Amino acid sequence: MVTRMVTRVVTVIGVDGRPLASWAAARLAEATLVAGAARHLDALPIPRQAERVVLGNVTAGVRALAGHDGPAVVLASGDPGFFGLVRLLREHGLDVEVAPAVSSVAAAFGLAGLNWDDAVVVSAHGRDPRRAVNACRALAKVAVLTAPGAGPAEIGAALRGWPRRLLVAERLGAADQRVTPCTPEEAAGREWAGPSVVLCLADGPSPRGWAAPPNPAPERWGLPEERFEHRDGMITKAEVRALALAHLGPRVGDLVWDLGCGSGSVAVEAARFGAAVVAVDRDPAQCDRTRRNAAAYGVEVRVVHGAAPGCLAGLPAPDAVFVGGGGPGVVSHVAALGARAVVVALAAVDRLPAVRDALATASYEVGGVSLAASRFGALPDGATRLVAANPVFLVWGHR
Repeated sequence: MVTRMVTRVVTVIGVDGRPLASWAAARLAEATLVAGAARHLDALPIPRQAERVVLGNVTAGVRALAGHDGPAVVLASGDPGFFGLVRLLREHGLDVEVAPAVSSVAAAFGLAGLNWDDAVVVSAHGRDPRRAVNACRALAKVAVLTAPGAGPAEIGAALRGWPRRLLVAERLGAADQRVTPCTPEEAAGREWAGPSVVLCLADGPSPRGWAAPPNPAPERWGLPEERFEHRDGMITKAEVRALALAHLGPRVGDLVWDLGCGSGSVAVEAARFGAAVVAVDRDPAQCDRTRRNAAAYGVEVRVVHGAAPGCLAGLPAPDAVFVGGGGPGVVSHVAALGARAVVVALAAVDRLPAVRDALATASYEVGGVSLAASRFGALPDGATRLVAANPVFLVWGHR
């Protein structure tokens, strides 16, 4: 005779202020333990026989659920399977069934009257908010799930200097829920009621996509120099740029610095991967070229006019840095900031030792290569010859 183990299933019910589905209401009525935030426990008809567990301490709540012998229900905001409690409960070995309500993101976009199939959703709840903020700096439409200490005011403060408008959705699911349009500066200067979601928007039309969330990775990189506006060949060559991007590893949530940006080709290509980018150059004409190149590819690049390292003070900390100009002194400065990757392009071999030493002193694993590419060129009779480009030394440091 085979004995079957009976697995108790915890019912997770999403709460958004609307009436519960009939089957979810039935699960709640028969529960002998109900866990959730105090506001949810007060808002719904908890049966008299049920033990109430306030999820102020989630770990203690999960322990109570795991040890309970009987039907148990968890109440959670919105869609518990979307950045919610379902993952945590399953990680602790609990089997669950879910009655989702409208997610807070869907509710926020609904209040604003906007589609969100082209939005990227990021969470600053229980996480380092830097990556969420960097997504807002880089992408045209982002929804941020907030938390105490990483709310609309903190997000607004971090977005100063970026051309963004914010829509702050407050008290979602309550009768007095509202959405407030504001600038980052305005968001930083006031208090906001929770729970809240911040919608961060760039000006411009909303592209029609086919996948949600949209994939910002480009179909091609290491683009030819003629695809960028540049002055007298002063541009990081395609072969060098492709290898530099491989070591920079730009991605959504990163902030990349391009120092001595010139035409901004590295900055633009990093932004095409979804990274936030700051491009720096001391030549105002090159700064203008970088802006035009970024606009041509429809990406966001914040351009700073000034000489590094002095002009870097006050900029948000980078995750990766490309140094296309400025010399070993600039490399020493940025190496001390602790970015996970620093990549340096050099035309002169005599600068190599100082650059390698600067990265090694800052505890980077250092590598490099001499790139001397020969491209195809046409001869008058239609045959192909090789056209040698000037060699470039690429040095990188990784942590």
